[in-house]
Amino acid sequence: MSNTYADPQALAHAVGQAMFAVDTASKDTMGMTLVSCTPGRAVMRMPVQQLHLNGHQICHGGFIFTLADSTFAFACNSYNLNTVASGCSIEFLRPGKAGDVLTATAQEQVRSGRHGIYDIEVRNQRDEVVAMFRGKSAQIQGTVLPD
Repeated sequence: MSNTYADPQALAHAVGQAMFAVDTASKDTMGMTLVSCTPGRAVMRMPVQQLHLNGHQICHGGFIFTLADSTFAFACNSYNLNTVASGCSIEFLRPGKAGDVLTATAQEQVRSGRHGIYDIEVRNQRDEVVAMFRGKSAQIQGTVLPD
């Protein structure tokens, strides 16, 4: 851990802010906001817009997947060790509709060596579960913030 950030909470917050500042896909393309980033945990939010709707006029599953995947990325990088997805799966439980606000919460389940497992729950503004995502992470070389 960097000497600049002796507090794990402060480090995770700084990592989240640094990553989000340059995350064009999540921030600009998808319209997501980073609500919080703490050690092993992250929360992101995305309003479902017309541009997210598929031919059934519900939120395209790929956009829900991207929200969960982005939230996973913030959680697993919160220790300032570059970490990427090595695998993931998602279960869609109910549709997202135009005007819904989806909130994804990622929670670390286990971190062992260079690998981790994270569960991400996506809920709508009525607190209904829209999707459940499980991500497996692998640590690679480098850090998000300089040491």
